[in-house]
Amino acid sequence: MRERTLERVRKLLAKAERTDNEHERATFMAAASALMAKHGIDSLPPAGTRQVPGDRIVTLPAPWAREKARLVSLVAQALRCRPLLIGRGDGGQRVHVFGFAADLERADLLATSLLLQMASGLARVEPPEGVPAVRAYRRSWLLGFTDEVYRLLCAAEARAEAESAGTGSALVLADRRAEVERAVAAHYPDIRMSVPRTSGTGYRDGVAAGRRADLGRTGMGTATARELT
Repeated sequence: MRERTLERVRKLLAKAERTDNEHERATFMAAASALMAKHGIDSLPPAGTRQVPGDRIVTLPAPWAREKARLVSLVAQALRCRPLLIGRGDGGQRVHVFGFAADLERADLLATSLLLQMASGLARVEPPEGVPAVRAYRRSWLLGFTDEVYRLLCAAEARAEAESAGTGSALVLADRRAEVERAVAAHYPDIRMSVPRTSGTGYRDGVAAGRRADLGRTGMGTATARELT
């Protein structure tokens, strides 16, 4: 991501972090996420330009390593990358992410931010009285948070693509998706899909928290969330 765009995003996020007004915060968040989505379109090369996808392996440490890995995976997927969960290694759950450089950079920035927000949100969660399995509730909350963030990011990306209609970006995006899939197939010819199970009201509460998420916050307070760190 170009430094100028990064600086604009940082300024929006700094304003969001300084305000106690939830309406203002949501406005700054929406502007930051929309700017990042637009940048993803603006950074596309002209049709016919040949680029090669890159890849990186992200390792998410315990606790909640699988849930963190799922968040990283879905953020990457929303931003036109192709993530694969490749299991334990190097002290945590690993995600192998394929994509073009600009999209990998956007995914890294947002995933880092959202991991912090998820930690902060989980630290504030109070399971409803009478919940028999607190850990199951918290896990469902994490899954709900992640799914809602994924939905919001996909919507922002779709709006940016729709606004670019007529510029030839659709063909470029289709070509790039095909290139990324070929890169994945070269590394992993056999891919197995899995869907996590959820339970209880934790999922619904996580969805609500995800809906309020800052889609680009760069930091969190000094009180680090104990559940994820």
